[in-house]
Order: sequence, then structure tokens, then C-alpha cells
Amino acid sequence: MPVNPSYPAAPALPNKSPSARRIIISSSIGNALEWYDFLVYGFFASAIASQIFPAHNEFVSMLLAIGSFSLSFLTRPIGALVLGLYADRRGRRAALSVSIGLMVLGTFVVAAMPSYAQIGIVAPIAVLCARLVQGFAVGGEFGSATAFMVEHSAANRGYYASWQFASQGMAAIAASGIGAVLSASMPADALQQWGWRLPFVIGLLVGPVGWYIRSHLDETPEFIAAQRREVGEPEHPQAPAQPALFSSHWLNLLLAIGIVAQSTVSVYVLQLYMPTYAAKQLGLPVATSFAVVVLNGGLQMIFTPVMGAWSDRIGRIRIMLGASLLMLLLIYPLFALLQKHPTVPTLMMLMAFSGIMKAAYSGPMPALMSEIFPTKVRSTGLSLAYSLGVTVFGGFAPFIVTWVIGVTGNKLAPAYYVLAAAILSGIALIVVGLRQRRMRCMR
Repeated sequence: MPVNPSYPAAPALPNKSPSARRIIISSSIGNALEWYDFLVYGFFASAIASQIFPAHNEFVSMLLAIGSFSLSFLTRPIGALVLGLYADRRGRRAALSVSIGLMVLGTFVVAAMPSYAQIGIVAPIAVLCARLVQGFAVGGEFGSATAFMVEHSAANRGYYASWQFASQGMAAIAASGIGAVLSASMPADALQQWGWRLPFVIGLLVGPVGWYIRSHLDETPEFIAAQRREVGEPEHPQAPAQPALFSSHWLNLLLAIGIVAQSTVSVYVLQLYMPTYAAKQLGLPVATSFAVVVLNGGLQMIFTPVMGAWSDRIGRIRIMLGASLLMLLLIYPLFALLQKHPTVPTLMMLMAFSGIMKAAYSGPMPALMSEIFPTKVRSTGLSLAYSLGVTVFGGFAPFIVTWVIGVTGNKLAPAYYVLAAAILSGIALIVVGLRQRRMRCMR
């Protein structure tokens, strides 16, 4: 099989030594905790709305809860810049330890917060602040973790970095499985009153383990080498990363943001929002709607590393463009079929397709994005591009889709949103591919 000359050739099997497993686990655990927490918040948005954001109108209460979820994305770019700079100056390990500590703090506040009936307006304000802190922490998580992974392996970057999104599949399985069990086993009133807190408590148990693992990691060889080059070249003193990022890599930043669009919309519309959509718009049982997200997450967890490793051999863009094209061609017919036949098998078909396409697109994506930025601005560039992309295209997606359906009554609104993201990401990928080809021809 021919190897794409823009990427290093990969061996037949990725490195599975204890050190490789440790790198993957330490880098993925924060991302898994992040997505677990966000999925749980989205899954139990109606319960959180009734307890923390009460209103006379159920629709308004739901919008307030989802709006607090969306507002947390506003601090992501700030966290991306601050923690990204910190990672590019002090190291990936230091930034990863800070980010997971802040995420755990935010999860604790949401899990332990008394209801609005008990402490009044303090409850929604405190939960909103907790979400903002988590948004800040998550802003720097992707860039630092991805840089940490790819800088430990020149040959298997696609495979290593793909675990960023394979861990999302694990988080989806855990969050959806717990949601399904609680919905099926607890009385509706108990789940609405206090049962929704249990998944957050479970998430808290993972945080300290992740922080311990990360605090005992070795820094990446590539970062250490870059730091040594800086020390050895006093005529080029170390400068802040963001001026170099914005002055020399602004086009790369915009392209990376465009690349993120399809991946993040796939998560926030086709994974996070689907249990609410299936229950509220299609009238399907809540426990069943959670179960099909487990299917989606399982396929994502299985196929994402496969696609990442495959991209080390045939190239990132080839795989990702294929996923964009298939999403563009099939997502609307599948949603139309689901609206016409709102049954569990139809929903499973849609979720299986979206899970495989998410894996095909997101598996190669972190490695491709890391190759856009040089080492000295890599963590900042990755964090900022990912955070802005998620904020613009993903963070407000459930709010926008809910609002459009409520105003227009059109239940195909999610399909339109996914279509727009696939078009945008496809254009960004084509531009990146053309630029890479031009650079190869200039060598």
C-alpha cells in the first residue's frame, strides 16, 4: 500500500509498550472525564432545569439549563490561550495537571449544589460559575493532551492522538449506560429530585486518579528538545506564543477551526442531544434513547484508533474527506426516515452511521491539526483552534436546535445543522490538502 509522503510511515502495529499505554491513558483520561461530565449534564438537562433553573414555563426552564451549558463554552477560548501558553512555556505535563484539577472542582460544585428551593438564586449562579471554570479548564485540555501524545511518537501520531476521541466514545458509553440504568431503575420523581446527581459523583471518583497519573509523567522529548534549542540560541529569546500564533499562523488557525466543525457537531447534535431529541420529539422511551447512544459511543471507541492508525499509512485528509462526503450525502435521508418512522431500529441505524462517521473523521483529526502548528506554538494553536471551533459550532448547537424546533416545529433541524458543518469542514480539508501538496512540491 503506498504511503502518503506528507506523513511518516507507520509500522504494522502501533507501539503497545507499558510506556505507550501510560501515555495514552494519562492523556485520554482528562478528555474522557470532560466528555463524561458534559454528556451527563446534557442527558439530565431536564432534571437539572427543574431543580436548579426553575421557571413557570417548562420550555423556558429547559432553555435556561441548556443555556448554562452553552455559556460555559465562552470561557473555553480564554482557557485555551492561558493554559496553551502555559503548556508551551512550562510543559505539557504541568498544563494537563492544572486542567484536570479545575475540571474536578467544577464537577464537585454541580454534584453538591443544593436546589433552587433550598438556597434560591445562589444555586443557578454557582452552577453557572462551575460550568465557566470547567470551560476554562477544558479549553486547554485538548491542545496539551494532543501535543503530549504526538510529541511522544513521530511514527504513530495518528494512532496516539486518535485516543483523544476514542476516549469520547468511552465517556459516551459510561454516561449513557449510567443514564439508562438510572432511568430504568429509579422512580421518575426520585431521578428528578436527586438521582441526577449520582453520575456526577461517579465522575468525581475518576478525577483524583487522573491527576495523580498526570503529575508523575515525563515531559515530551520534542518539547524538551525545543526548549534546549531556545536556551542554546540567545539571539532568539523565548517570546510569548500568541504573537507568533496570530502573526504567522492565523490562516492555519482558521483552517483548524473549520476542521473541528464536523467533529464537534457530530458530538453535540448526534450524541449529546439525541436522548433529549428522541424522548421529546419522537416520543421514544428515555432508557432506550440512552441505550442507542451507547451503540454510537461503542462504535466510536472501537473504530477511532483504527482510523487513526490507518491515517498513519494513507494520510489524514483522504479518510476525513470521505467521512465528510458520506455525512453530506446520507445524514438528511436518515433523519427524514427517522421522522417518518420514529422507531428504535431507525434510531439505531442513524446512531450507528453517525458513530462510524465520527470515528472516521475524528480519528485522524488531532494528528492533522498538530501537524499544522510547529512545536513552539502547538499547544496554544491546538487549544485555541479546538476551543473556538467547539464554542462556535458545538457549544450552542443543542440550544439552537431546540430553539429552531420550538419556533418552527421542523424536526429535521438537527440534520440541517450537521449538513452545514460537513460542508464547512470539507472546504477546510480541501484547502489544507492543497497547501500540503504545494509545500511538498516546493521541497
